[in-house]
Amino acid sequence: MGDLTPTQKHFALLGASGYVAPRHMRAILESGQKLLAAYDPFDSVGIIDRYFPEADFFTEFERFDRHIEKLRRRGIKTDFVSVCSPNYLHDAHCRFGMRAGADVICEKPVVLNPWNLDALQEIEQETGKCIFPILQLRYHPTVVALKDHVDNASKGDIFDITLTYLTSRGKWYHASWKGNQSMSGGIATNIGIHFFDILLWIFGNVRDNIVYQHSHDRASGYLILDRARIKWFLSIDGSIRVDKGHAQIAPPYRSLMLGDEQFDFTEGFENLHTRSYEKILRREGFSLADSRPAIQLAHDIRNATLHQTDQNTHPLADNVKRKHPFDR
Repeated sequence: MGDLTPTQKHFALLGASGYVAPRHMRAILESGQKLLAAYDPFDSVGIIDRYFPEADFFTEFERFDRHIEKLRRRGIKTDFVSVCSPNYLHDAHCRFGMRAGADVICEKPVVLNPWNLDALQEIEQETGKCIFPILQLRYHPTVVALKDHVDNASKGDIFDITLTYLTSRGKWYHASWKGNQSMSGGIATNIGIHFFDILLWIFGNVRDNIVYQHSHDRASGYLILDRARIKWFLSIDGSIRVDKGHAQIAPPYRSLMLGDEQFDFTEGFENLHTRSYEKILRREGFSLADSRPAIQLAHDIRNATLHQTDQNTHPLADNVKRKHPFDR
């Protein structure tokens, strides 16, 4: 497998063919580490050649599991397991990593249901290993500036926020596991959870949670947190536009308006996973406890009774039920 430098760690990765896996491979490489093995049931993973062409690859989990064990018996320890698999598999794959003797770096959301965090924390205690969730938006320069702005404001200030997150996904999305709410958690979990994380991190705990929409391609609601009143809207419908002056802005568009001041998150995502890995390797990463508030909120949103739109509804939200792309 080649010699390691004194500071290098061995990695294994689950979910190599997915959208987010290249960001993890790049982060492993740029932080100076080594990928030993990767697993995915699909074999369209030529992206590995860009980062770790010598990594072993498996399309059967049982063979991947056995390979990690064989390496251990040969004295080659897997230090970290990176979990980039579909959301509903994160729980099981985190368990695998810890029981294989590795710390785990897990993409969002670590689990779909908040009570599953309790069981994972028990396994952390049993094994002495840690799960580090990827909460990379907390490192985004615009998010850091927003948090500084709020932290430096008067303690009694309550902020009025409008959050807009527009991205575009084709029919493939709805045919994949991402379009299955039992597997992805739905749009508020799969698309929105990082933004819910930063809102809770910056503005405090949930006081009230009103949901107006939660369908296959959009969700909207009104949140009251300790220090903010938030109108929010998420959509993967590529036809939605934002009016800005005399122009219409097409997806992707990620913006938070604090009064008349705009904090734009549309750009600046390129190196956030590498920054996350660097922090984790210094044992400064986030914990399961850090991820819990957003997981709880996303769970509550997808199980909420929908309200009629009112004066607190985001300007882009409406009561029109959109036809599912596979309906006739």
